[in-house]
Amino acid sequence: MDLQAGILQDGSPMESLEKQLICPICLEMFSKPVVILPCQHNLCRKCANDVFQAANPYWHSRGSVISGGRFRCPSCRHEVLLDRHGVYGLQRNLLVENIIDIYKQECSSRPLKKGEHPMCKEHGDERINIYCVTCEVPTCSMCKVFGAHKDCEVAPLQTVFQGQKTELNNCISMLVAGNDRIQTIISQLEDSCQSTEENSEAAKRELCARFAALAALLEQKKAELLQRISQEQADKTAFIQSLICQYKEQLEKSSRLVETAIQAAEETGGAAFLMNAKQLIKTIVEASKGGRLDKIEPGYESMDAFSVSLEHLTEAVHALDFDPAEEDEEYFDGEEEEME
Repeated sequence: MDLQAGILQDGSPMESLEKQLICPICLEMFSKPVVILPCQHNLCRKCANDVFQAANPYWHSRGSVISGGRFRCPSCRHEVLLDRHGVYGLQRNLLVENIIDIYKQECSSRPLKKGEHPMCKEHGDERINIYCVTCEVPTCSMCKVFGAHKDCEVAPLQTVFQGQKTELNNCISMLVAGNDRIQTIISQLEDSCQSTEENSEAAKRELCARFAALAALLEQKKAELLQRISQEQADKTAFIQSLICQYKEQLEKSSRLVETAIQAAEETGGAAFLMNAKQLIKTIVEASKGGRLDKIEPGYESMDAFSVSLEHLTEAVHALDFDPAEEDEEYFDGEEEEME
């Protein structure tokens, strides 16, 4: 608590000092003893105990061995951890208690200024000192005797003041406890959000790994099928090339035989012609009858047998989806009901 900074911000040092000595729970000046939290904020011990009890409703019923608890500072929401002594284990702020004593002494020595105590509007010189229970408004004694509240039920102002102040403090404690529960839910939701992000990243990595494995398997199968096509291509082209070589050899032999026959046919001498003609004719007849080479069947060059149908795989890929998570939906509905 920076008292000097607070004093310099206001024109009246006493008013500024009074603001610094207000408890954030009961909105009144700190009452002895004053406890100092680990976050350096101060609370009345009673107010701190009320907040602690609201945040730990079962603290008194934990058996003979009493454990510690926790609550949040109403000023900064810092979490305060307490041991088995509870609020009584917190350190007292003797400096603030001494300042409060000095402040009260100073205030008691100052004369009352006009207007410090509320005055009755009907009777200007009368202080408001009673409470009209019927009309639920503060009033003065003259209003009860002669004025508008003479037929009403009244009560001492201090009694009503203490009662409503206690009720307000209880409401504040309930609000603080409710805020602590809400903060707990927010923390749980934030943890759930972080877990959801982490689980999503893990699911993405697993999905990518599965698809990578599937892609690798497809690549391996494609390479295997391509190898079979290449082998068939090599076998067929090798056979066709061998036939081409055989036909070329036969063509070459036939061409040489044609040249020999033409040269023989050009022979003008009968004796010379007849010496070779019979054997030449026999050779030509044998060449024309024998040595028939193999031929390829129609459609031999076709590779239609190696076509692959992927329609069933395409349908399977289109049908890929996540498994239904009915249990997760039921769990989520249960979480919503619990939060409500």
